[in-house]
Amino acid sequence: LQGPLEAWIDFIIDEVPALRGEGWQVEIAETFPVRLAEMQGDVTVEVVEQSGMDWFDLHLGVMVDGERVDLIPALLDLIAAGHGLPTQRDDDEAAPLLLRLPDGRLLPVPYARIQPILAPLLELFARDPAGAGSPRLSRADAADLARMEAESAGAGISWTGGEAVRQLGRQLRDAGGIPNATVPARFTAQLRPYQARGVDWLQFLRVAGLGGVLADDMGLGKTVQALAHLVIEQAEGRLDRPALVVCPTSLVANWRNEAARFAPSLRVLTLHGPDRAARFPDIGAHDLVLTTYPLLARDHAALAGQEWHVVTLDEAQVIKNPAAATSKLARTLKARQRLCLSGTPLENHLGELWSLFDFLMPGFLGDARSFQRRFRTPIEKGGDLERQTMLARRVAPFLLRRTKAEVAADLPPKTEIAETIEMGEAQRAVYESIRLAMHTKVRQAIAERGLARSGIIILDALLKLRQACCDPRLLKLATAKAARARSAKLERLMEMLPQMLEEGRRVLLFSQFTSMLALIEAELAERRLDYVILTGATRDRVQPVKRFQSGAIPLFLISLKAGGLGLNLTAADTVIHYDPWWNPAVEDQATDRAHRIGQDKAVFAHRLITVGTIEEKMETLKARKQALVAGILGAESGKALKMSEDDVEALLAPV
Repeated sequence: LQGPLEAWIDFIIDEVPALRGEGWQVEIAETFPVRLAEMQGDVTVEVVEQSGMDWFDLHLGVMVDGERVDLIPALLDLIAAGHGLPTQRDDDEAAPLLLRLPDGRLLPVPYARIQPILAPLLELFARDPAGAGSPRLSRADAADLARMEAESAGAGISWTGGEAVRQLGRQLRDAGGIPNATVPARFTAQLRPYQARGVDWLQFLRVAGLGGVLADDMGLGKTVQALAHLVIEQAEGRLDRPALVVCPTSLVANWRNEAARFAPSLRVLTLHGPDRAARFPDIGAHDLVLTTYPLLARDHAALAGQEWHVVTLDEAQVIKNPAAATSKLARTLKARQRLCLSGTPLENHLGELWSLFDFLMPGFLGDARSFQRRFRTPIEKGGDLERQTMLARRVAPFLLRRTKAEVAADLPPKTEIAETIEMGEAQRAVYESIRLAMHTKVRQAIAERGLARSGIIILDALLKLRQACCDPRLLKLATAKAARARSAKLERLMEMLPQMLEEGRRVLLFSQFTSMLALIEAELAERRLDYVILTGATRDRVQPVKRFQSGAIPLFLISLKAGGLGLNLTAADTVIHYDPWWNPAVEDQATDRAHRIGQDKAVFAHRLITVGTIEEKMETLKARKQALVAGILGAESGKALKMSEDDVEALLAPV
């Protein structure tokens, strides 16, 4: 109301009671445009559950002239009209809040009576302020409901109904209220305490029919927690339809290997490669199906047509652009539960967080436009700390993030992680062409000269295969150039590094090939990521070490030969071996540049290994044939190659 009516309202509220108190008789005609109602008794919040606990309605009741009236519609009208929270008049602490009733009367409500629940009401209803009546709320809103109840304690507001959803809300707000899950013996990994709590959280969300973002730092075991969650579902008979994992192409092999190692009871189907369509009919016969983001479009009919138990997006920041085709396709997948795994759920702006939640629980943060108005613009452009707190509080129950520093007590001094990486088709073709050519050349050399005199050719063959694994450009061959094959390992590295640096990691990156470090430098320059480098060509070794140790630069590229010994780099907490080789002692010496006396942080050592290649065979050899490994190492140092023809065949034969 504006103009003279506003003055009349003030007169009726403030002056009429005073006049009557002085003995004046004041009558207000029925036709007067301002009519007031009077509230009696306490305010009551009633929660009415619908369809089990899937939905609930909220009513804010007061007695007016002997009848109970719901104030929610009137409050929503105020929120909609002002696009925000109704506030108390600054000039009068006793001024009531005026709410218009359905019959047109104005109800003065003492502001202090409902002030404790106004902010939570805004969070619950401002996503659709234009909605009429009492909007229906979902289980995802239970935490805000619990906050409203807690903040109304002592304000004379009573609560009734909805005991189950109110209990759920209290558990969502208080992580300590989440029950412990029982991980069956068929899951073979020993979970660290924080990982066990992560599995508890995933299970709790599943019971509540909710999704979430597991946002632990890289290396803290998001994959193993997700697998433990699925094994519990299987053991308790709920995995009656398959679960789907969508991940970057480079991580397919890692998921497959981790499942085989820690969750052997899960029947795993990998939908990757040119013949995958032939495996579509087998989807329903498996417990876990693995696919990639690029294949969401190509295989959409098969994936969207399947009812999934759980859909998990690994490296979920891939869908940070809600308008991208991949994001839209991911939202079409049907599942009882949706999960996101991402160490960087928010990289550039709040819209990325909205996109993840639009996949997890559509509507939870409103539509993109209302989210922009309510949160992005006030927070990003206006620095609105109140809105920032409001958003953080809303998403907190559904976003679990632990940093290395927070779980340091649960970590061993050194954690070794083998990152298995699947080659793309073009790189695989280059690798296989090199393998076949070198296999033929080695056989011919052995036939002509004998094994003892073919050592140089055999080592050259192994070198070229290693280069093909690192990046086909290292080969400098026409076949590799013609194929324009991209390096799956380099792509995975460029996924890892920005995330690690965003987490505040300080990284040592080792390679035996200075030419590979040069290719990595080009990628870093394109992404404007700062680094220092040390190779045999580095004249001033002191300066790069000083800049890294001081904290000025978080990434140190080091050639294994130049920096594998003699450096003290305790500022590092992460080591990456880009191209692991035969000798584990050499890798350990390099890792010990960080993991040494004076180090006060847990160290993570990542080893990048391409699947189905000489690198994978090297891992097997290191575990089983130490004598053969020693023979190859000796040959690299100029001694005679100590291998049998069967050993050569095993190394160069197809996997």
